[in-house]
Amino acid sequence: MKTPHDSVIYSELLVEALTRYREREAFVAGDRRMSYADAANLVGRLHSALRERGVGPDAGVVMLSPNAPEAWLVQAATYLLGARFSGIHLLSSRDDGVWLCDDVEPSVLVVHPTLIERGAAIHAGAASVQHLLTLGPAETGEDLLKLAAQVPAGQLLPGPADPDTVAWVQYTGGTTGKPKGVVMTHRSMAQQAMSWLSSYSVPERPRYLAASPITHAGVLPVLPTLLHGGTVVLHSSFNPLAWLETVEHERINFAFAVPTMLYALCDAADGSHDLSSLETVVYGASPMNPSRIDDVRAILGDVLVQAYASTETCGITMFLRKDEHIPELYTSCGRPAVGITAELLDTKGMPVPEGEIGEICVRSPAVMQGYWKRPELTAQALADGWLHTGDLARRDERGFFHIVDRINDMIISGGYNIYPKEVEDAISSHPAVASVAVIGVPDEKWGEAVKACVVLRQGFSATAEEIIEVARQMKGKHYAPKSVDFIDEIPVTAVGKFDKKSLRQRYWSGQTRQVH
Repeated sequence: MKTPHDSVIYSELLVEALTRYREREAFVAGDRRMSYADAANLVGRLHSALRERGVGPDAGVVMLSPNAPEAWLVQAATYLLGARFSGIHLLSSRDDGVWLCDDVEPSVLVVHPTLIERGAAIHAGAASVQHLLTLGPAETGEDLLKLAAQVPAGQLLPGPADPDTVAWVQYTGGTTGKPKGVVMTHRSMAQQAMSWLSSYSVPERPRYLAASPITHAGVLPVLPTLLHGGTVVLHSSFNPLAWLETVEHERINFAFAVPTMLYALCDAADGSHDLSSLETVVYGASPMNPSRIDDVRAILGDVLVQAYASTETCGITMFLRKDEHIPELYTSCGRPAVGITAELLDTKGMPVPEGEIGEICVRSPAVMQGYWKRPELTAQALADGWLHTGDLARRDERGFFHIVDRINDMIISGGYNIYPKEVEDAISSHPAVASVAVIGVPDEKWGEAVKACVVLRQGFSATAEEIIEVARQMKGKHYAPKSVDFIDEIPVTAVGKFDKKSLRQRYWSGQTRQVH
């Protein structure tokens, strides 16, 4: 029985968002336009169709789909049923999809017709999946939209979930082994939505362009947009020219992007598109090259808001406001968002003095419940009442956090602790550098030697000696790379982060240990 002091749950926010602005436009996908009333009606029908196939508390729904209104509406129906949702990334393989299903054990797999071949192969290999449902006619499976059309639309009501009911099991990018299922509750997802609204400069009447997958982090701005009575404009994939054209034609004022997307926009923009409608572009998932922030602002305007977060914090930890994008803060991830407590702790769990390096640790209702079926990893990550992020940072006298690196990325060279991000920031100041990743490679003398893998900007040139000298001048001799490799591109994970694990494999292959 509920009490006057119970927390709001995510499904309650979903109902509020879908029913408050019934005549407004909720979704745009190409030539398709869907009102809030139509979206609410379809969610009610999907709710009934999924329930008839056993979806409810303790059941799971997994989806493989590009961005489409129905992809979000199925998620909403899943949450209203008190069930849990997970997404399979579009860039993942059939085996990756089978592994995810075997791990999270859904009873239903929902697949977009354009991906039915891979979806059917995943269904055939995943023992727990009882129903293969499709978002429209396909060669195999049951058409979920047809099933939904055959049942009456019920009244939208929040599901039988209490705040601690599992809602979303979102899998990490897997840069350090098999992905981990991060368990988000209705409490954490509700906190995420409210923190976005209070901290991330969501426009008063948002028109959100979703060009990254809404089965993953691209979904985070959707509910805040709908709670403000705004419109979600969906792209099935990211294309920089299409993005620029859509901003102009749909008068987009709100977007989310990873830095690699923003770099592509800079390269594609020729000044012919009217981007004056943009108010807020939230970027995150990986740090932005400080030297390219001015490039992006010159094209998009003073619209950037940095979001520092992780899957384990449901996409909300710290932020750097638009007016805080000044050169001395380009390497900062900002200050804690509303509803977030963050501290820098040493290896004994004690706060470090101002200006010293510690691990970012977080407390918030948005923090994950734990890792799906991984109690030992959960205990490590949530030790001593904090979420341990694995990110090392300094905090300056104004309270801004400056990340120096990941704990696992730290290089020990000749007895010195080298933080690759600090070297990367120095090298990025060279005008010829488009992107850079710094790693440790095996070395008989130093144990690990600092290596910079550099992608040059088109039309620019630089020598290895120039790159090394920039780092030496800015960070000192022991931080300077011992070698530089010029490469065409830096490998990235499915969510757009530099894949240093893959990069290291080129240099550590055949080594008996991955440290020296």
